[in-house]
Amino acid sequence: MTPSTAGVQIKTRRRWLAEVVELVSSMRFAISLLSLLAIASVIGTVLKQNEPLPNYVNQFGPFWFEIFGTFGLYSVYAAWWFLMILGFLVLSTSLCITRNAPKMIKDMRSWRENVREQSLRNFHHRQAWQVATPRAVLAQDLAARIGAAGYKVKLVEKENATLIAAKQGAANKWGYIFAHSAIVIICIGGLLDSDLPIRFQQWFYGKTAFAGNGIIAQIPAQHRLGLGNPTFRGNMMIPEGGNSTTAIIQQQNGVLVQDLPITIELKKFVIDFYSTGMPKLFASQVVVTDHETGKRFPATIKVNEPLLYNGLAVYQSSFEDGGSKLKLTGYPMQGMQRAGFPVAGEVGGATPLANPASGAFSIEFTGFRPFNVENMNPGSTGADPGSAGGAGSGANGQDVRGVNLAKGFGQSFSDGLDKRLGNAAKTANSKDLKNVGPSVQYKLRDQTGQAREFNNYMQPALVDGNYVFLAGMRETPDAAFRYLRIPADDNDSLEEWMRLRAALADPAMRAQAARRYALRAVSSAGDAQKLQQQLMESAEKSLGIFAGDARASGFVAVSNFLRRIPAADQEKAADVFMKILNGSLWDLWQVAREKDGIKPVEADEKHARFLQLATNAFADAFLYGAPVYLQLTGFEEVKASVLQVTRSPGKNVVYLGCLFLVLGVFSMLYIRERRVWVWLKSDATGGTEALMAMSSQRKTLDFEVEFGRLKAQLAQSSAAQHA
Repeated sequence: MTPSTAGVQIKTRRRWLAEVVELVSSMRFAISLLSLLAIASVIGTVLKQNEPLPNYVNQFGPFWFEIFGTFGLYSVYAAWWFLMILGFLVLSTSLCITRNAPKMIKDMRSWRENVREQSLRNFHHRQAWQVATPRAVLAQDLAARIGAAGYKVKLVEKENATLIAAKQGAANKWGYIFAHSAIVIICIGGLLDSDLPIRFQQWFYGKTAFAGNGIIAQIPAQHRLGLGNPTFRGNMMIPEGGNSTTAIIQQQNGVLVQDLPITIELKKFVIDFYSTGMPKLFASQVVVTDHETGKRFPATIKVNEPLLYNGLAVYQSSFEDGGSKLKLTGYPMQGMQRAGFPVAGEVGGATPLANPASGAFSIEFTGFRPFNVENMNPGSTGADPGSAGGAGSGANGQDVRGVNLAKGFGQSFSDGLDKRLGNAAKTANSKDLKNVGPSVQYKLRDQTGQAREFNNYMQPALVDGNYVFLAGMRETPDAAFRYLRIPADDNDSLEEWMRLRAALADPAMRAQAARRYALRAVSSAGDAQKLQQQLMESAEKSLGIFAGDARASGFVAVSNFLRRIPAADQEKAADVFMKILNGSLWDLWQVAREKDGIKPVEADEKHARFLQLATNAFADAFLYGAPVYLQLTGFEEVKASVLQVTRSPGKNVVYLGCLFLVLGVFSMLYIRERRVWVWLKSDATGGTEALMAMSSQRKTLDFEVEFGRLKAQLAQSSAAQHA
């Protein structure tokens, strides 16, 4: 390779490098990066971040779960491509500042005195005049007047001329420097407070997420982050009377344990309420112990009032149950048994289901709420508009249960109940906020590991004008609860419904009820005995169909039976079937009460309404999917406070960047750079020819006014001196 060839290659590489630097430091490149960051931020806002991975599988399905996971959309702000964009933005802005800041500073200091007379005559804003005043005298006077207008002035002697150079608002350039520097500083602060330090420890120090169960103190070191971790954001849940020295940092495939230099002991968790029952204050009364110094002091942590100590910030995040002791009564939902049995448990624990009739199940208590403030506005009945009367229908053809049999129990009822149950902050047409009492949430897990989740209210709630026990069920964690409504009896209990349910499952009691119904419906005179026998058989068959089997029961079984009848006769058959069923169910209720030594109930509107609601609940109980119903009967509440512990050294860096950004924006908006030149030269008569020119970065109306005022002042000054 010849020296000339080597030189050409070096020049080519330098030119290529210069072009790359120019591209990276250009405004279009920075704007493109900002646009990508904005799109990523939208994704991170819309899509919940750092949720457990099974939640995303349930939400998107296996195919899209894999695709979204490949791009790191479940943790956008920690994704490699997001950090890379952030790094390139820092690099781009830094190069822009490095390239342009020296030029801007030099321009701020410059007086631009190398300007020529001809160039001034080409300015749009210029003014020329001639006076008899000598050049030296006029130069001093004009310089003084320009300085009095707020300009810095410099006199420069030219060949046969004097130049007055003046400037004002040169600090405007600092606005660009501050604004660009703010972007760099804020991005660096964001990187400092990101999980990049944790990623670094995972890459180079072998730290891994812990995905199992166990005591925190016994978790191995590879799953723990030391006291020297520069930045983190973790949560701790402390029950009343308990303490914690660690925070849990959630990861997609498990958790990391962050050791803390302090111990936080929760003495008491305080909740204050508004008159409506809505909570208005969460506060944790804690005692903090410093491990290094042994210092021990009390503190109160409230929402928006964190505890700040030695670089740590402890925020009141939320509250949970800390292991409340629960007492429940279990009622069989299958078979002829109805006697309740006691169940005891603790939130966060598991209890085997001891009732042999229910099979081998485990009850996992996942939550307890001592109060539930709900919107009980009766603006919506939750009726199924697609219902066509018949089973469970009122006089107007509405489905009084609000249940769509084709979709499963509670489907359309939940549409109306959504305005009453759930988050009490939901907006409805009007609000009637009431505390509907305690509730318990649990999972019922069978021997194969399959589980359904249930949410039962302790007290009956007034829904659509009726007091009912609400029993919620869902099959997956991301689904909404669908509620079975069990009517409360005269004693506000479940006893009557459970008695009737067990009687419906007893063939002997069904036969006895059918016989009683036939005798009551048809007199024994004449040849009515044969009609009684036929009606008894029909009633017994109706009760048997409604009681159902393992495949179907309730109105689903009734619907299956009616499909076997010719279509032309189905409507009439359904009407007859429901009349027989409703009548025989009434007698079944009385038979069940007599068996237990209780007198029959009065045949009035109240008990007829109860039977109608009970019938609807029987139909839906098959879809409830549980062998047992658990009613909360007592509890000993244990509160727990959820605190968020953070160490964020980048916070102050971000604050500094915000200060720079404010200074930069205000400098660019409110500081206007203006330059004034006055060229003075002597004429043949001993007088002076003056040429004034003025420029500004932005040609605004204010600039036009200032130019007119300044040229008038200078021209008047020259005229006055001449006079």
